[in-house]
Amino acid sequence: MTNIDPSRSAGATTSGLSDKGLSARSIGVLGATVIGISCIAPAYTLTASLGPTVAAVGTQMPGIFLVGFIPMLLVSLGYRELNSAMPDAGTSFTWATRAFGPWIGWMGGWGLIVATVVVLSNLAGVAVDFFYLMLGQLFGNPDLADLASNVVINVLSCLVFLMAACYLSYRGMETTKAVRYVLVAFQLVVLVWFSVAALVQFGTGTAFDALAFSAGWFNPFLAPSFSAFTAGISLSIFIFWGWDVTLTVNEVTKNPKTTPGRAATLTVGIIFALYILVAVAALMFSGVGVGELGLGNEGIRGNVLAALAGPVMGPFAILMSLAVLSSSAVSLQSTFVGPARTMFAMGHYKALPMRFASISPRYKSPGFATLVAGIVAWVFYAAMRMLSTDMLTDTILTLGMMICFYYGVTAFACVWYFRTEAFTQARAFFLKLLAPLVGGVILGVIFATTLYDSMNPDYGSRSNIGGVGLVFILAMVLFTGGVVLMLLMRRAEPAFFQGRTLRKGSSTDRA
Repeated sequence: MTNIDPSRSAGATTSGLSDKGLSARSIGVLGATVIGISCIAPAYTLTASLGPTVAAVGTQMPGIFLVGFIPMLLVSLGYRELNSAMPDAGTSFTWATRAFGPWIGWMGGWGLIVATVVVLSNLAGVAVDFFYLMLGQLFGNPDLADLASNVVINVLSCLVFLMAACYLSYRGMETTKAVRYVLVAFQLVVLVWFSVAALVQFGTGTAFDALAFSAGWFNPFLAPSFSAFTAGISLSIFIFWGWDVTLTVNEVTKNPKTTPGRAATLTVGIIFALYILVAVAALMFSGVGVGELGLGNEGIRGNVLAALAGPVMGPFAILMSLAVLSSSAVSLQSTFVGPARTMFAMGHYKALPMRFASISPRYKSPGFATLVAGIVAWVFYAAMRMLSTDMLTDTILTLGMMICFYYGVTAFACVWYFRTEAFTQARAFFLKLLAPLVGGVILGVIFATTLYDSMNPDYGSRSNIGGVGLVFILAMVLFTGGVVLMLLMRRAEPAFFQGRTLRKGSSTDRA
């Protein structure tokens, strides 16, 4: 592996933005969009989130998805402007540092790293569940599916999945390009198939608990309470999360200033349409009751599509298992891009040890950072598997908070970085100030409300330590760990924190 010292680059004398040696101009709009969709992993995301969202807001799930889409869309506009001005692999870390300075920038990068590591562990866990479910379906042996419930087998299987994804990510984004295209297309087709089949059964009167469509489902303000509303929004933000990976790969796209932004917008639009279709179809087929296939049934909450695939798709149910398994597997590789490139950029600018700036000379990928992301994700998964009675729900809720934090920081960074030109024209006012500001405020409110509510021992899976909700404790551990590590880095490598490798500035003085 090789290192690049930012102090030796031309950009270090101005803004600090500099080339890092990654493989350049290898991904177009379609390729970046496929990476974005694969990172979001719609099949995995829906099977993990439909149940918890219904538990929070009931039939208002489509409306909550709609509201969750709004801040994502607004923030994505700000992201696109920042990327056009400063295409850098560090994304949130780099942009927040340029806008607010090293301390907030470092924590913004930490929020992204933590969120992606949490979801890596979750993805691997779902992949394990569906792997053994698929084996049980293939061989007609339910005992094989039950192997996923064995903690030791589950944790070791998770390690295997993470190691495989880590290796593929280490070899670069082009290694499995064709496979990624096929698997993304496959899961989209299966989800549309599932939705149409569910709607057909509703129409023929064979649905489990038929629920007639209502336009009121799209009114999020009919949620039971404000706390339920914010919990639902946090979950809906989780389901859209991952589109920003299209910007994380900006330094290897064919046109770093325009390709990532276009891919991000396209990714969010496709995913939004798909989610609304699946949400409405699931409600009309299953209802929100607590019956065997009801979306309110706690027994199927963590894995809704596994429970509904058979009744909805009949003998083709195994396709859903394959879709979720492939969704989790391909997303594992794509999701590694986020934390690996953020840690890589932080190492490059000396916000983390320079070892993180190591590049594989053969694959031109951030090898060391990728390996660290895999190890930490597995350790986190193993620990949570031991602590939580419902790991999926608790980690998704924690993940929602972390996403709100670093997306919010990035949105406000856009507003502050472009502050001197925001009122020069209507386009700049809307895209560089109004849209990211509104999106950031929404995310800030959701973050604060969810953090407060998570202290309740009944929050999430009702796992708690000393009467304090596990979700709150986990969030505090992650934030505190970031602050401690930041202070240690300030002592060990003061150059970044003194603005010598990446300095604070605004759009009018960028390099």
